[in-house]
Amino acid sequence: MSCNRVVIAAAVVLATTTVMSWGYGSAAEGGRAIPAPALDTPATPSANSEVAVVAGGCFWGVQGVFQHVAGVTSAVSGYAGGAKDSANYETVSTGTTGHAESVQITFDPHRVSFGHILQVFFSVAHDPTELDRQGPDAGSQYRSAIFPQDTHQARIAAAYIAQLDQAHAFPTAIVTKIEPGQKFFPAEAYHQNYLTLHPTDPYIAVNDLPKIGELERLFPNLYRASPTLVAAAAPVD
Repeated sequence: MSCNRVVIAAAVVLATTTVMSWGYGSAAEGGRAIPAPALDTPATPSANSEVAVVAGGCFWGVQGVFQHVAGVTSAVSGYAGGAKDSANYETVSTGTTGHAESVQITFDPHRVSFGHILQVFFSVAHDPTELDRQGPDAGSQYRSAIFPQDTHQARIAAAYIAQLDQAHAFPTAIVTKIEPGQKFFPAEAYHQNYLTLHPTDPYIAVNDLPKIGELERLFPNLYRASPTLVAAAAPVD
């Protein structure tokens, strides 16, 4: 099952039962407050931008969350983690290519650190304890993963997962995979800015819009009301 109109019926059912498919329990519970990473990398004076790539279920919601994070200059939906030299929605959605629906986040490290990107990722953007699924979307293409861009990011990610597991920040262990050395492929234009362009889509309304509210509630200093959007995007009829 994929994050498109095939899952609208499931989303409507979830809405009527007030169970959040993305969250950590009931609709009232929402996201989860977790400690900041103990290990993080301060920005170097010459570094004006940094890139992070993460996967946490359908990229519509993950992209939507990070488009509202202050300091993020770009959040692009796409694919990462597969063995092939190219990726597109039709093949990735079969679950046979090894790719995961991912988001490439470009950010100003003087305004938001990589560690805080991960804090938002774990606490708001998805449930890191679900294996190869997020809510109604199942398969390895919806796995929880971090694709570090260098050894520093890999070390921070591994340390943070260990820190959160040791602190029992979640009811069960984090299953997020750390997959270095993976290429990112931008998704098709109609997948970009999907949350912003389609706020009344039942899938978005049930699974993803609540994440934006949780971002504002849990990270008021990082929340930005106006999202930073991908320029090359097209609406879906």
